[in-house]
Amino acid sequence: MSASAAVTLEQAVATATSRLAEAGIEAPRRDARLLVCSLLGGGPELLLARPERPLDAAETAGIAAAVERRARREPISRILGRREFWSLEFQLGPETLDPRPDSETLVEAVLDFIPRRDAELRILDLGCGSGCLLLALLSELPVAQGLGIDLAPGAVAASAENARRLGLGSRAEFVQGSWQDGLQGVWNIVVSNPPYIPTAEIAGLAPEVAAYDPPLALDGGTDGLAAYRSLIPAAAAVLHGEGLLALEVGAGQSAAVRGLLEEAGFPTIRVARDLSGIERCVLATQARKSRASAQELADVR
Repeated sequence: MSASAAVTLEQAVATATSRLAEAGIEAPRRDARLLVCSLLGGGPELLLARPERPLDAAETAGIAAAVERRARREPISRILGRREFWSLEFQLGPETLDPRPDSETLVEAVLDFIPRRDAELRILDLGCGSGCLLLALLSELPVAQGLGIDLAPGAVAASAENARRLGLGSRAEFVQGSWQDGLQGVWNIVVSNPPYIPTAEIAGLAPEVAAYDPPLALDGGTDGLAAYRSLIPAAAAVLHGEGLLALEVGAGQSAAVRGLLEEAGFPTIRVARDLSGIERCVLATQARKSRASAQELADVR
């Protein structure tokens, strides 16, 4: 293809926008701009800076293939193989849940619970997926150590690679396993974003979720609470007396999860809302107060 006949960046975005609109994508120009510019190694601002930039044949073909994937409702994060979470970039894989901004509510709530960021904490992440929860916390807690557990070997591998890439590999370990198999040690903080979608509702989710997120990370059983019923007592058995259990929950599930925590003997429970006002995180301690001191949290020897 000659230089005069080359497709420009602006033309590529326009063509992609038209194809995505035809496919029923909700915000076709936004997605087209993000996808095309990301594939060319830039952000959406690249279109403003260099709309006339010519694309070579390989770039044009790669963009066309990626646009067709998006037209089939594959998320952009899956196409690119990465997602930003807590201002950190996480590599994704077929066995990792695609992190959502709503999950940052849990990270923020846990950090709000900790009065001293330099406390020597031990953090356990049950069902770690990409490692986003644990690694986001470790990025804010410079001397904390963490362990992530997941049933899926691909998720464990992705988490370990994300830890290495983010420079957190020396403070994070990831292993394949289940919280139902018996956990070891004593932990100051236990976090989890378990599967919580009722089985019958999965097929009705947006295709970006139902077709591309791993079923293991979505299916919460008949009522969506199956994982909590096994996770909560397992976490209670290894949680330090002044420690914190922080659980992400689905919309409308906070009261039911609170009930399970009360049954497990957690006397202090509160919720945190996401940016949409939904009760997204339930936090519980076994102490009869809402906030432990940094020394109490760190006193696990």
